[in-house]
This record gives sequence, C-alpha cells and structure tokens, in this order.
Amino acid sequence: MSCEQGLFRSLRKKGLRLTSQRKRILSALHELDRLATAEEIFQSVRRDSPSMDISTVYRTLELLREFQVVTCVQGNDGQHRYELAHHSTPHVHMVCRACGRVFEVAIESLQPFIACAREQHGFEVDVHALSIEGICHACCAQMRSGTIISHRK
Repeated sequence: MSCEQGLFRSLRKKGLRLTSQRKRILSALHELDRLATAEEIFQSVRRDSPSMDISTVYRTLELLREFQVVTCVQGNDGQHRYELAHHSTPHVHMVCRACGRVFEVAIESLQPFIACAREQHGFEVDVHALSIEGICHACCAQMRSGTIISHRK
C-alpha cells in the first residue's frame, strides 16, 4: 500500500469522508512534499481538476487542519503555508521575521518548554500548530554588521 493510500485509510478511520476533491488536495500536498501556499496547492490541483476553485482548496485545508492532517505556518509575507502533518518527523517551524526563511526544528529540542507548560501551567502545547517567530542566525549577523535588508512586507 502506498503512503498516500495509508493516509486515506487513516482519515476514513477518523470519520473524515474522502471526497474526490479532498483526495486530490491531499495528493497535491503529498506530491509537493514541502510547505506550500493555498495558491500553489490550487495550481497543482487544477492540472488534474480544472473545475475545482480556490475556495474549495481553502475550505478543505481548514478542515484538514481541524483533523490534524495538515499543519500550517504563517510566513513573514502573511501567507499561510501547509504541509502534511505525518509526512515527516514531528517538528515545529521557526520563521525569520527578516528574511522569511522557515526552519524545521525537531520537537525533541522543545521538550523542556513543553514539559514546563504542562507541569507549571497545566497547558498542553499543540505542537502541530506551533511556529516560532524570530531572527535567524544569518540575519542576526547581518544586523550586527549593519547590512541587513528586511524582506518583510
């Protein structure tokens, strides 16, 4: 069984009805294999499903987020980017406010924070939705030297 078929099967077990449109969007995310905007996903889907509209893509992505099938990170350009949650090892995203790069960080490195949130505050961190904004190493170095040009809009 392919990875994609396994994903479809697990979604059916969660009670998500898999329409042809949902399958096509999931397949596009699988094929893109990276963080992608709704527009990029829409362009990928339109090749095989020219009748699908962008609003269907947005609604489906939000539904898949609710089912924790996709994760989402907002880039410094204000656009949301999506990826399959199970497709890679569990991670969170760090977004550079200066250059816009998105870095993946293994969840293990954040375990002390997650444990502290749970033990001291009774708060369960939703790691599937976690992204951290800051300034990356390269941009920090450029800021120190006075040569940074912000790409933030």
